[in-house]
Amino acid sequence: MPDARQPWALVLGASSGFGEATARALAAAGYDIAGVHLDRRQGQAHVKAIKTAIAASGREAYFANMNAADDANRAEFLAGLRERFEAQQATTGRQPYVRVVMHSLAFGTLKPFLGPDADSSINRKNMEMTLDVMAHSLVYWAQDLWRGGFLGDGSKVYAMTSEGSTRVIGNYGAVSAAKNALESHCRQLAMEFAKHHTGVTVNAIRAGVTVTPALMQIPERDELIAHATSKNPMGRMTTVDDVARAIVALSAEGTHWITGNVIGVDGGELISG
Repeated sequence: MPDARQPWALVLGASSGFGEATARALAAAGYDIAGVHLDRRQGQAHVKAIKTAIAASGREAYFANMNAADDANRAEFLAGLRERFEAQQATTGRQPYVRVVMHSLAFGTLKPFLGPDADSSINRKNMEMTLDVMAHSLVYWAQDLWRGGFLGDGSKVYAMTSEGSTRVIGNYGAVSAAKNALESHCRQLAMEFAKHHTGVTVNAIRAGVTVTPALMQIPERDELIAHATSKNPMGRMTTVDDVARAIVALSAEGTHWITGNVIGVDGGELISG
């Protein structure tokens, strides 16, 4: 029986990189898009272009420029999304629901643990901020989406992780810890959503090394790019579109038994050493 509901995708980190590519791809696949991003004024023109592209696909775009890890911001955003859902249902008769949640927040410290002095070394505030934004915020969004009735049978939650969860990279210590925590949170959420018989699945997506704004902030980026280019058996690096297409495919019907995993989208990069 065809699903009469209207699918939405909630993308955290929607203005660049994996989030932008996935928002565009899901809009082309028939999803309305709710996007959260954090950009300065000079980035607003690009966000406007993303929203224009979504509208050109015939889909609705609801975006907010805010700190996605802030509790008050999250509550305000979801209140606005509920209003959008109610208006859409009144107009179309279709029940909107969040079918896809994508957590792609890349904001954290790249300070080493052992710098020459206190100012150049990671501190407690740096560490806690990185873990909160890049890992723990997934749990809080999942809680509020579930309790608020936004999720439904068939909803998919994805969180972007990386090879850095298991590889040592010079200045990546706090982010590596966040990626480990994020993968653990995905497993725990997958188990609890399943035990509540929600029909919601949760998986981490481990992309290969990909040129994104976040990668370009890493001091060792040139070495990472060279390693991925030379070792990937496909003969090229992963792209944001590779990941976006995978998420569209994984969000189709028939994938309800895939949950609690770290799914590699890397062309075989990790297994090649």
